[in-house]
Amino acid sequence: MLADRQVTVLGAGRSGRAAASLAASLGARVVLTDRNPEATPLDGVENVFGGHRDADLVDAHVVVVSPGVPAAAPPVALARAAGVDVVGELGFAARLLPHVPTVAVTGTNGKSTVTSYTAQFLTQAGRRVFAGGNLGTPLSEAVGGDYDVLVVEVSSYQLELPGSFTASVAAVLNLSMDHLGRHGTMEVYAEHKCRLFDALPNEGWACMPHDPRLLAASAGRGGERRWLDALPGVQVDQGMARFDHGELDVSAVEGSINQWNAGVSALLAQGVGASIDELDAGRLVGLPHRLELVAEHGGVRFVNDSKATNLASTEAALAGLARPAVVLLGGQAKEGSDFGVLKAALERSARAVICFGGAGELIAEQLATLSPLRARSLEDAVAVASSVARPGDEVLLSPGCSSFDEFENFEHRGREFARLAQERAR
Repeated sequence: MLADRQVTVLGAGRSGRAAASLAASLGARVVLTDRNPEATPLDGVENVFGGHRDADLVDAHVVVVSPGVPAAAPPVALARAAGVDVVGELGFAARLLPHVPTVAVTGTNGKSTVTSYTAQFLTQAGRRVFAGGNLGTPLSEAVGGDYDVLVVEVSSYQLELPGSFTASVAAVLNLSMDHLGRHGTMEVYAEHKCRLFDALPNEGWACMPHDPRLLAASAGRGGERRWLDALPGVQVDQGMARFDHGELDVSAVEGSINQWNAGVSALLAQGVGASIDELDAGRLVGLPHRLELVAEHGGVRFVNDSKATNLASTEAALAGLARPAVVLLGGQAKEGSDFGVLKAALERSARAVICFGGAGELIAEQLATLSPLRARSLEDAVAVASSVARPGDEVLLSPGCSSFDEFENFEHRGREFARLAQERAR
């Protein structure tokens, strides 16, 4: 299929490198290109860094676009104008995979946890599961594997050029303001998310909240409707997930938000053949940086929710609090952020609010009626939190901001918070 054909891969991040390695393994002549002159070279391909050569784009058999490269970028437009086959990494991998049941998960918040929980449930049910996509392992790395089911986290960036990627069960968990710097408007953002429903078979499941705005974006798309907060679908309340035909105890999962995630994941697992009797929510293992307990000292729990890089995610974390909290907000604010939307939840649950980092002043102004405390950095914020927290409290890092003022990414920020919290606990 690709032997002796030229494949050009735009973007040398993890997805692009996986696609380039896959194409090379199939005998293609591969050019891996990236604007970053310091990108890491990949063995077995031609590496062109610091810019793109027109000939690599217009003379290619296929141009594979990494998620970090917008579909509207000039190199993509040049390849399309030349009539070249242009596809995203997700769609490129899908062409080369055998047809097996596939669960696809997207949404603004919670998609990594739901992807992980769904894969764990299906593993409990005896399936050989690939779990990846936007979550860690690119779909290209599934090619050649022996799997019964694929569970794929899908981002809005990947859905700009989805190619032939299709799912048996597709879920849009939620939609809130995010990534507007790339998509421009919420309408465009929603349209990209709902592309998951386009290629569903008639008997496939289109899973979404019972929300008219989301329904409007997905009108006329494929699949049978399953609601994520009503029946037919799943309802989660008081530690029980109820489905059309049975229920599952999810009370062993800590936090109401993660109990909801577990219920949704159990629904998705059933959509590809698992039975409720095969599922045990008590065996689920959470992902790092998502409401992760990292230390406990003197009756105070330190919880790392560094993945909360937008306000909707922070709001969800606050709604699930079961004890008084000292809440750490800060980092690099996203365009248009209004931290005032958190006031009601903070008034209910927060003993104190600490604003830190680049957005600290903005947050303090928008939450002035709550008399927030100020800290210059995350390290200062942890020190202040430790001084005001009382036994029975939770120190919650749920920043509502990106991490780029101090850290490489949210994982780096979360690891640093855990280190600081554990030092306090010694």
